[in-house]
Amino acid sequence: MPARNVVKIYVKDGYYHVYNRGVEKRNIFLDEQDYRVFLNILKEALLSPLELTKTKKTVSFKGVTFKGVMKPPKNFYGKIELLAYCLMPNHFHVLLKQLEERSMHQFLQSVCTRYVIYFNKKYKRVGALFQNAYKASLISDELYLLHLSRYIHRNPLKYTENLRNAYSSYGEYLGIRKTEWIKPALILSFFQPGKLPFLKHINSYQRFVEYEHKKETPIEWYLDGSITLEDDDE
Repeated sequence: MPARNVVKIYVKDGYYHVYNRGVEKRNIFLDEQDYRVFLNILKEALLSPLELTKTKKTVSFKGVTFKGVMKPPKNFYGKIELLAYCLMPNHFHVLLKQLEERSMHQFLQSVCTRYVIYFNKKYKRVGALFQNAYKASLISDELYLLHLSRYIHRNPLKYTENLRNAYSSYGEYLGIRKTEWIKPALILSFFQPGKLPFLKHINSYQRFVEYEHKKETPIEWYLDGSITLEDDDE
């Protein structure tokens, strides 16, 4: 089960549920561009440096236009693996693996700082955008890891019935998209025959996420009901 999110425990090869929301519960994504910029920041932080060098940008200098290689931002390839994510209007969730001790802190600090600089410049504002640095729960139980992936991918139901079109990693889990810097393999491996007996009647990840469990035993019954995923008033 996870440690309480008020205390950040940094463990090498640890799995974490991380979330953050806007200061005063304000929206941190106001249009489609905002979502895409945040996802691009994640991409630049997680994609291998070799792949990033292939990214070209059109540059004009003294009337001459040419393709230039962008200077890559701080990169965490080999330090952080992103298992799942979801972006909501006023908050975000990520499920990640920290391969090096405290790399999670550096990763989140870099990603959030870059986004705040973008957001404040675009909307001509100053000051903090996020309510906290971030909150994180250390996950040490595979049942809870599985439950968290479902929880994260179901989060957009508050705003849409079509989870496939949400700003989340759900498309990667369904095989609709293939994104190198998103790692669904571990979670999907739980659905191999005989891996987790209580999933024997749920033979696909899509059914696991979208089925309402009205007649079958929900996974939540196997977990400690006192565990808090996030602030209740989020």
